[in-house]
Amino acid sequence: MTIIVRDHVISDADLTWRFSRSSGPGGQNVNTTDTRVQLTFDLAGSDAFPDRLKQRMLTRLDAQVVVVAAEHRSQLRNRRAAEDRLVQLLEGAMRPPPRPRVPTKPSKGSQQRRIHQKKRRGETKRLRGRPED
Repeated sequence: MTIIVRDHVISDADLTWRFSRSSGPGGQNVNTTDTRVQLTFDLAGSDAFPDRLKQRMLTRLDAQVVVVAAEHRSQLRNRRAAEDRLVQLLEGAMRPPPRPRVPTKPSKGSQQRRIHQKKRRGETKRLRGRPED
């Protein structure tokens, strides 16, 4: 079963599935079936992504990406949930970094409003004190 992330295909060879017993809903079925899914993706060793994109992803993620799903009662639904989480994680790591903020100075009007507000607040606090006789 291959996973597609933004036109990049992750082959089965790069994925490792592990199944174990899950706690949670399921009654007595929980004690007998392996519904918990752990999906491991070897990002560093994968050829699914170009080198520049892989380097960007490695700065944000570990070399081994591990996703666990155990919220459903069936193994198949947990497998789908783990795949979806892996896709979301990888898409988030693929995004380019945000543009750097251009530093700006506060305008004169905003500086004056700030000073005026501070003086008004100080006056309000001063009037809360004990009355002078």
